[in-house]
Amino acid sequence: MQLQDKIVVITGAGSGIGKALVRRFNAEGTKAIVGVDLNAATAQQTADELGCIPMTADVAKEEDVLRVIEDTESQVGPIDLFCSNAGVGAGESEQSPNDEWQFCWDVNVMSHVYAARHMIPRMIARGGGHLMNTASAAGLLNQLGGAAYGTTKHAAVGFAEWIAMTYRHQGINVSVLCPQAVRTAMTDNNTNATQAASTDGMMEPDVLADIVVEHLARDAFLILTHEEVKTYMARKAGDYDRWIGGMNKMLRRITGVD
Repeated sequence: MQLQDKIVVITGAGSGIGKALVRRFNAEGTKAIVGVDLNAATAQQTADELGCIPMTADVAKEEDVLRVIEDTESQVGPIDLFCSNAGVGAGESEQSPNDEWQFCWDVNVMSHVYAARHMIPRMIARGGGHLMNTASAAGLLNQLGGAAYGTTKHAAVGFAEWIAMTYRHQGINVSVLCPQAVRTAMTDNNTNATQAASTDGMMEPDVLADIVVEHLARDAFLILTHEEVKTYMARKAGDYDRWIGGMNKMLRRITGVD
């Protein structure tokens, strides 16, 4: 995916990773970027600062995702790249309320399903297109202190894999973005989850956006912004019991529990 002259939609564009993607994609000469956010004020702020087209939507609602797609394609043009980037962290453990688990499921998984459901037929009809779903390294390695987050990010990676396996021959490219800790509002805390995720440091969103552009240029499926994750994945696959033991050891170190 070469971004020059392309029409792009980015959800969660009001701050953090989404806003950094708007900035970096603009530098690549996109034709238009639609910056979508739940908060109308932050969507407008990104638009005023970076020159994208603001839209407001709750990506947990299919009708909102469909509205963004229909409004973009009728008012701006056919979408070349849909970045389903919005995500939430909730559901610390199995004891967390059902509504926290459902909230994570709706935003971290179903928003990707809604985008794919309504974009794939359109993209196939015009010869192809690209979806980029923001998951997390937690979708590959799980997340200490974040049961619902780790579980739903695993599901997000699995769904992206399924889309890629099913539609690649019809011109649908899929990328799944799996960073470790990135300096955003979600990581502006000292929770067990953030401490675990930031073991290898905290990446700035603009650095991540540079890496994303490099991977999109070669239509890469897996976008790993932290090289260490490859090593961790290999260790996990090579000896699951040892890996789980190591994660448990990390948890005990972070929490101070023997």
